[in-house]
Amino acid sequence: MKYIDGFLLVVPKKKMAAYAALAKQAARLWKQHGALEYRECAAEDLRAQCGMPFGKRAGAKAGEIVVFAWIVYRSRAHRDRVNKKVMADPRLAAMCSPDSMPFDVARMSHGGFQVFVDA
Repeated sequence: MKYIDGFLLVVPKKKMAAYAALAKQAARLWKQHGALEYRECAAEDLRAQCGMPFGKRAGAKAGEIVVFAWIVYRSRAHRDRVNKKVMADPRLAAMCSPDSMPFDVARMSHGGFQVFVDA
């Protein structure tokens, strides 16, 4: 079954264009190293009918946009191989300098997920 890295983060509205540019670079990098899919989504409707809304879960404040993102791999082993290559790629280090990050990395949530329904 497929494996997914999932992310939940907040980006200041005034930095969303910079974040989108960074996300496009990251998408190219992960796909070049073998990721099957790379998606970044900006929240549009956070009025939850049940459970906790993503905005509250992410700790979004006024003037921030919630981003939900994921990367798809063939398996956990495939994910580990791809991420090893990505982490060794000098382009990633250039993209992730503290001065260039358009969001607070400490507020980002991340995890690896085994797909159990793929309909």
